[in-house]
Amino acid sequence: MKIGIVGAGNIGSVLARHFGSAGHVVVIANSRGPETLVGLARETGATAVSIAEVADKVDCLVLTIPMKSVPLLPRNLLARLPAGTPVIDTGNYYPLRDGRIEEIDRGRIESEWTGQILRHSVIKAFNNITAYSLANKSLPKGAANRVALPVAGDDQYARQVVLGLLDQIGFDPYDAGTLAESWRYQPGTPAYCPDPTLTQLPGLLQRADRTKAPGNRDQAAKMMAKVPDFPPSELVRLARLSAGLDIFNPRAWLAVFRLGIAMLGGVRR
Repeated sequence: MKIGIVGAGNIGSVLARHFGSAGHVVVIANSRGPETLVGLARETGATAVSIAEVADKVDCLVLTIPMKSVPLLPRNLLARLPAGTPVIDTGNYYPLRDGRIEEIDRGRIESEWTGQILRHSVIKAFNNITAYSLANKSLPKGAANRVALPVAGDDQYARQVVLGLLDQIGFDPYDAGTLAESWRYQPGTPAYCPDPTLTQLPGLLQRADRTKAPGNRDQAAKMMAKVPDFPPSELVRLARLSAGLDIFNPRAWLAVFRLGIAMLGGVRR
């Protein structure tokens, strides 16, 4: 497949490596131009292109940019995209970063809003895993403790394509249904970033509380803003503890202690 990636941050860079290693042709673009992606292209084997070219004749397009940047994409970005091509949205809404998006604040599901802006159905995937875990926790099919990731979308063909991509790059895919169900793994829910197995993931999705998720999200964002350099591996331990997966794991409780110390240090600074 030929896969286009819009956004060369942490998630976009890792996906470029994974897709290239899986044998796919990857083109990648950002808002600053292909000349800023020379190093990443050399490292991953991807081809750096302009935003205008990134969707040209691709079999799948990935958007991995802040939600505030979605309305800033060129209006004709998808004009050269073949009909029925899967578009993966990895984005998450964080008002602290993105500013307030009124429709989402009123209850619009994040990726439904993105699809409305793009005028193209999207698939929600790769939004509930840290870049650290995405880069370091891929495992062969059948391996114990293989991380499972949900995929939701209204186009059944596109959803199946993305489910297959997850499996190829080392993660257990889980069909989470239509895009209307993607709120179950948005920020502030139990399935957000705890690196669950395929056995654990369905239960986390079912436990999601849509009324509590925004408050959980905003509280976590404020905490992380105080300790921006907190290790991502420790953040996963905190997410697992919060999701009830590691309540008897001493390392998880140690992560809580370390976060408290780090936050006290941040306040003192």
